[in-house]
Amino acid sequence: MAKDKCPECPECMPEWLAAFGDLMSLLLCFFVLLLSMATMDAKKVSEAIGSLSGAMSVLDGSTQTEVSMERRLKATPIDSQPETSEMVNRITQASIDANEMMEKGHGPTISVEEAVEGFVIELPASLLFKPDSATIDNEDALLFLKRIALIIDELPNNLRVDVQGHTDNVPPSKDSPYKDNWELSSARAISVLHELVLDGVDASRIVATGCGEYQPKATNATKSGRAKNRRVELHFMGTKSEEESKVKQSILDKVSAK
Repeated sequence: MAKDKCPECPECMPEWLAAFGDLMSLLLCFFVLLLSMATMDAKKVSEAIGSLSGAMSVLDGSTQTEVSMERRLKATPIDSQPETSEMVNRITQASIDANEMMEKGHGPTISVEEAVEGFVIELPASLLFKPDSATIDNEDALLFLKRIALIIDELPNNLRVDVQGHTDNVPPSKDSPYKDNWELSSARAISVLHELVLDGVDASRIVATGCGEYQPKATNATKSGRAKNRRVELHFMGTKSEEESKVKQSILDKVSAK
């Protein structure tokens, strides 16, 4: 005998309502997955962690707990403004384009690297100069410098450019107008500086330095190592803060007092 239906039982939900509930559940899962895959700016997070670690003197192994002004200054990064990051990306793209134009894929290439105080553009000397020469004779390299000059003009005013010339440990030939690597590296740095100034860079924001053979990147015992050491670097650095200047001045005062 069939069992009678209980008159108090409610009617089952309509089929469309079940499908609607499943759709809402899927949408919820979708947005949860989007949130879980969201990433923060790793550079800004690392800068914040570095600043906090330096201020609190947090080191591996907890070997130092005293908060020193010098450590605070080292831990404080330069202002990382959005426009500066965009300019770095533009400089990197410009270097890639220049390398493609000069077809130097199997040799020294222009590179952009991060540094403690900013970033560095490295120009291999072979892309700019002939041996023992400080005259830029590569049209593609000149176009690259013009492009860099336009970007420098848009950088914040608190950034300055230090053009550094470097050589290997092989002295200039007897026919060279430069008697040693100091003169050669300095002349090459000044040559790049002059080109940037001619292309519109404010002369008050740029300096030239000759480092000779004394800051090698690689060994001078091999041909490839010497090629890496012959270079011109453009160092983009933030200007010294007022607080840092006061600290250095106070140190000098203490030394002179002794």
